[in-house]
Amino acid sequence: MSDYGNDFVVLTDDEGNEYEFEHVDTLEMNEETYMAFIPAEMSLEEEAELVVLKLINEGTDDEMLASVDDEDELQTVFGQFLERLQNDDFWEDDEDEEEEEDDE
Repeated sequence: MSDYGNDFVVLTDDEGNEYEFEHVDTLEMNEETYMAFIPAEMSLEEEAELVVLKLINEGTDDEMLASVDDEDELQTVFGQFLERLQNDDFWEDDEDEEEEEDDE
């Protein structure tokens, strides 16, 4: 995973294809880290597919994002992200951070 800005990343699939995503949230659950993304060209106001990936550390300093293959695990994590993203406090925190950055 390579950073492309504050909240943007370029992810490369197994076939070497690169895709740009916007990182919208990170969730710790059952000692695992999950990250939620939307395609970079989409805004949160538009209906977009939420991409959920699990952070994998294979015993090295390199971290990798992988798809969640277990359907039950994916549904549980997806539900948690949707609940968090639909919470008004989630967006207010982002707006507060942006206002603080603007003030600096």
